Amino acid sequence: MGVRHVSTTMPTAAARARSVLATAWSCAVTTEIGRDDLVGAHTVSERGTVLLHPPEDSALAAALICAPRGEPSTLVEFADVAPVPVRDRVRSRLWLSGTLTATRDHLVFEPACAVLHDGNGRTGIDLEEFALTDPDPLALAEGRLLTHLFDAHPEAVEQLTRLVAADSLSGVVAVKPLAIDRHGLTLRLERVSSQADVRLPFYEPVDDLGQVTERMHALLTKARLLRRPVLRPAPPES
Repeated sequence: MGVRHVSTTMPTAAARARSVLATAWSCAVTTEIGRDDLVGAHTVSERGTVLLHPPEDSALAAALICAPRGEPSTLVEFADVAPVPVRDRVRSRLWLSGTLTATRDHLVFEPACAVLHDGNGRTGIDLEEFALTDPDPLALAEGRLLTHLFDAHPEAVEQLTRLVAADSLSGVVAVKPLAIDRHGLTLRLERVSSQADVRLPFYEPVDDLGQVTERMHALLTKARLLRRPVLRPAPPES
């Protein structure tokens, strides 16, 4: 059964991609020589240029030596992982393809193509838009916002299910906060053998972290005013 989305209001693909880039702690880098999985070994410039700091014995060093003109064709992959325990925790993947060049202190990755794969499918992103777009203002705080909501306020999550169409809640055994951005909150509806996501939009996008509490209170107030029962997730059948 599909989910009736409350709203389609959401960040652009470029903003979602820049948010993934801003928050990812690791990345996979593939060249003709091989693949390196780097953890805590990259930084990102304001325009989205990726600077890599691989170990000296990585495959990237060999790729730079062997490639024509010392600029190997490269694919860099970033995964966006949900901060709360849900099925299929990878919410999206960002693929950047381009070339590497070496400087004295690091490797500079220049993207020639950017593709985001998330719940909306695969979306190619214009590189100029990618460079000029800022990450979502909540991106760096999202992890602690969602884990706090999940750990400390499960009753609030239950209250918010009043904003979801009743037929979308059929068979649901668990509801968890999956994502939050300047436009709203996304809930993951888990059934025994499937799941679906639903967005609950804020009445107005937030500009900074300080506005989140007020927007969440507005959502909860709206939920409490609806004459609908609160979802009590059913235990899975034995």
